[in-house]
Amino acid sequence: MIVDCGVYSEGARHNLPKDPESVAQAIDDDGQAFGWIGLHEPTAAELARVQRLFDLHPLAVEDALAPRQRPKVERYDDSFVMVLRTLWYVDAEDAVETGQVSIFVGKRYVVTVRHGEGAPLTTARQDLEERASVLGHGPAAVLWAICDSIVDGYEAVAGAVEVDVDEVESSVFSPERTSDAARIYTLKREVLEMRRAITPLRDPIEAFARGAVPGISPEAAPFFRDVADHVTRVSDQTEALDTLLSSALNAHLARVSVQQNDDMRRIAAWVAIAAAPTMIAGIYGMNFENMPELHWYYGYFAVLALMAVTCVSMYIGFRKAGWLGPSPNPHRSTAN
Repeated sequence: MIVDCGVYSEGARHNLPKDPESVAQAIDDDGQAFGWIGLHEPTAAELARVQRLFDLHPLAVEDALAPRQRPKVERYDDSFVMVLRTLWYVDAEDAVETGQVSIFVGKRYVVTVRHGEGAPLTTARQDLEERASVLGHGPAAVLWAICDSIVDGYEAVAGAVEVDVDEVESSVFSPERTSDAARIYTLKREVLEMRRAITPLRDPIEAFARGAVPGISPEAAPFFRDVADHVTRVSDQTEALDTLLSSALNAHLARVSVQQNDDMRRIAAWVAIAAAPTMIAGIYGMNFENMPELHWYYGYFAVLALMAVTCVSMYIGFRKAGWLGPSPNPHRSTAN
């Protein structure tokens, strides 16, 4: 639906009814004004209505209706279209949700088409309207405000993901046995979703900052330098998070392997301890008449004692070797 229509002239907003025809008429009447039309998940008929008024390219309109486009900038004659991915984080599910904003920028108009619940543009619009000097740069000011707001959202999501990555690292290296592989994989998948949204933006935003894109005046270009710096910073942060998760996964797998080896050593030690009395009992259970201890009065008690001494000796030996628990460290310092 159409959520906002406004015309801006001399750094001030003029509210209009929520129909694109009134915006088109207003900018025709005022040769210095430009219009901003905001749509949220519009129908094909609603977007076609705007397309006819502002001569939007049909391929760009088709992309704007499909909310799974790659971030990009495409030029069409004297206008261009920028597609950005919006991000927001659902902490309870360790999930990065995505949306899309398509921005049609012409000499006298800006049309935004938003999909998803993330990054509403109301705050960006209100902040921009409080800065009359920035609004004087025309449609480029609107593009900057939207890019700045969405990139700030990227930084918020990266910060939330970083908190969860720190939790995973603490869990992997905790003394307790944990199963972190599933959560690490989930976070790596969400970081990949972030990279898909952030990495393709670096070149277009830097081009805006250099003033290398027609439609972005040299006076407006410096505003995009700050956005470009934020994009670079959050992109580097995302790469670092992916590296940390890979290292945490490797550490987790190595620790699982060590734990399995410890378990096998414990099992082997207990099997060896159990085998000793079994072997002694098996020997004395053969019932040969020539066995010297067979008719000895204390033979039964001696065999029991032999079994006990053997088992205790093996237990102490395995314990010192660390097979049945941590071995005592005679060199541990007792200083506080």
